Amino acid sequence: MDLKDIQRNIDQVMNEQNNRPIADFEGYSPFEMHKILHFTFAIDSPLKLQKLSDTDYTKIPILNQIKYLTDLIDKNGEIKLTKQGFLPTKIVSELYSQGFLKDEYIEKGISKLYKETDSMTINLSRILLELAGFIKKRNGKLSLTKSSEKILGNNEELLRQIFLTMTNKFNWAFYDGYGENQIGQLGYGFSLILLSKYGRERRLDSFYAERYFKAYPRLLDSIEPNYGTLERYSTNCYSVRTFDRFLNYFGLINIEEERKGLDSIKYISKTDIYDRLIKCTPHNK
Repeated sequence: MDLKDIQRNIDQVMNEQNNRPIADFEGYSPFEMHKILHFTFAIDSPLKLQKLSDTDYTKIPILNQIKYLTDLIDKNGEIKLTKQGFLPTKIVSELYSQGFLKDEYIEKGISKLYKETDSMTINLSRILLELAGFIKKRNGKLSLTKSSEKILGNNEELLRQIFLTMTNKFNWAFYDGYGENQIGQLGYGFSLILLSKYGRERRLDSFYAERYFKAYPRLLDSIEPNYGTLERYSTNCYSVRTFDRFLNYFGLINIEEERKGLDSIKYISKTDIYDRLIKCTPHNK
C-alpha cells in the first residue's frame, strides 16, 4: 500500500467519523453540527428560513414593531434624538402603545415608561435597525439609510435580516446579569432544532436547556453562579435569553409560567407559524 492509499483510507475513516449520528446532537453528525453552529442557514445546513404568508408576518411582534418605527422615521424624514442619543419620549410612548411587545414591569406598574431604555424591546428594536444598517444617526438625528429602502417593503427579506442581526450581531448578554458568556446565542440553531422536534408538546424550559448543554457542555466551564446550583443558574440564563428575549419576540413560541411558592416554572411550546418559518431536515444518512 503506497502513501496515496494510506491517505485515502485515513480520509475515508475521518469522513465516516464526521458523518456518524451522535446521540447528544439529537442524531445529527459532527459535520452537520458544524453547519448548524457556524453556517446556520447555509444551503447545506439542516436549517432553513422559509417564506411566510402576509397574515403570518402580522403575527411576528418584533417585525411589526420595527416596521412601525421605520414608518415613523420615514413619515418624519428624520427624528431628532435626545441629548443622550435615544428616541424622544413621544415616539417611545406611541410605539409602546401599539402593543406589539409589552414589558412585564411596566404592565404591572412596577416601573414607568418615560424614555427609550425603560422598554427593553423598544431599545432593542432601534439597536437591531442600526446593526442591520437600516438607520443612521447624524447630527443628533435618526434617519433611514438608502440601503433600507428596498428591504423595508419586503417582509420576507426584512424578517430574515432582523433574525440574522439578532442572532449574529446583537450580544444576547446585553440586557441581563448572567455575565459575558455565549449561553443561548452560541448554537442557537440547535435550539431551533430542539423546538422543531419537541415543541408541539408543552414542555419545561429545563427540558430544552438539558439537551442544549449536552451538545455544548463547555459553555458551563466558565460559569460562576450568583445563586443556586450551576444547573439552575445556567438553565435560567439559557431560558431567559433563548425563550423570553428571542423566540418569544419573534412570535415562535408560547410561554406559560406557573408559580410554585416563591419560584415559578416555565412551559414552552411552539406556535403555529414556527414550522412554517423554520424548516429542519433530519440527519442525512
